[in-house]
Amino acid sequence: MSVPFSGTEGRDQHSRIHSRPNPGFLERLGETMGGMMVGVGLFFVSFYVLFTNEGRAIRTAASLDEGLSQVLTLRPDMYVDPQNDNRLVHLSAPLRTSQPLYDPNYKVAVQAVKLKRNVEMYQWVEYQDSREYKEGGETKTETTYTYNTEWKSEVINSRNFDQEIGHTNPSAMAVESVTVVAPDVWVGYFFLSKGLIDQINNFQTLHLGALPVTDPFLTVHEDYFYHTANPRRPEVGDVRVSFSYAGLSGEGSFPGPPQTVSVVAMQKEERLKPFKTRSGDTLEILYLEELTAEEVFAKEHKLNDMKTWALRAGGWFLMFLGISLTTRIIYTLVDWVPLLRDLVSVGLKLFALCVSCCLSLLTIAAGWLLYRPLLAGLIAALALVPILIARSRAPDKKHQ
Repeated sequence: MSVPFSGTEGRDQHSRIHSRPNPGFLERLGETMGGMMVGVGLFFVSFYVLFTNEGRAIRTAASLDEGLSQVLTLRPDMYVDPQNDNRLVHLSAPLRTSQPLYDPNYKVAVQAVKLKRNVEMYQWVEYQDSREYKEGGETKTETTYTYNTEWKSEVINSRNFDQEIGHTNPSAMAVESVTVVAPDVWVGYFFLSKGLIDQINNFQTLHLGALPVTDPFLTVHEDYFYHTANPRRPEVGDVRVSFSYAGLSGEGSFPGPPQTVSVVAMQKEERLKPFKTRSGDTLEILYLEELTAEEVFAKEHKLNDMKTWALRAGGWFLMFLGISLTTRIIYTLVDWVPLLRDLVSVGLKLFALCVSCCLSLLTIAAGWLLYRPLLAGLIAALALVPILIARSRAPDKKHQ
């Protein structure tokens, strides 16, 4: 059952209350069993994430060390040398493209690797805020719906609103967002592969103040083209357009000097392509700054370490969540006793925390076993510390 009523006076909002009977014991037990199935799945997924992450981290580190040991640094003004074919090379030089990227609708031209047209429409947006409480043997959910008008880059379907009347959005935008990429990009005398071009994403807003506007249906305000005469008082359905660019590549052209990049890849004739290492990884690296080969590989090692620790944390959290969901049935069996319920809740959380930490460390140790047995042994010993402490205290309690 739902009961709507008006919200705070003067604001475009309303509230709606949904009521449902409080779930019985069997219903709560069924929900907990469903959660247990999800928990078991998360538990096994966490093992996969933790174990494969260690192998990936070791393989990536070995590939980077292999690449650094054989990389050849080229001068920016050096012509293509056929003797370097199939070798891993490093090059730092400005980006170059054959011609500016052009948007015919807005007469915008920029000498860059990428030009992005960003389109936004003024639309109604619905926000929901819910709170749940128990009253008279029922569980009630009060949801407050608030409506604002905002600029959004995606069309918001107002048919899904709780109250569509008075909050209707257009079904499509008059102009579409699009990203244009230069067909050929050079660094020095080498063409960049698609994988290297994809890494050029340092988008910056294009300032429109210096551009002439001849279209009478457009208004420029704060780096936006507005399809309305009054940008300060837009109406629902109005559109505004901004532009951003990545990888400037024109000498002395608007809006600035060309971007210098550092590339590590395989030379194949006059192209830079992915390099396959003996460890099985692929090296195809681009940084948007001037770096030596040693600095490039140092940054890659740092990124590998950050990714490794992020996946370790994610794997541990999946295991903790899986154990918590699996053991929640114990809480459901005693949740009708207030004091016992709180004690069991704390105990289950501590149990999930300890077990997930121990099993995570053991899984990480298994991942290192083939590569560094001594380190794997130290990690495994650290994982067994809580168990050894508990076993050592057990006789003391029995004696007492």
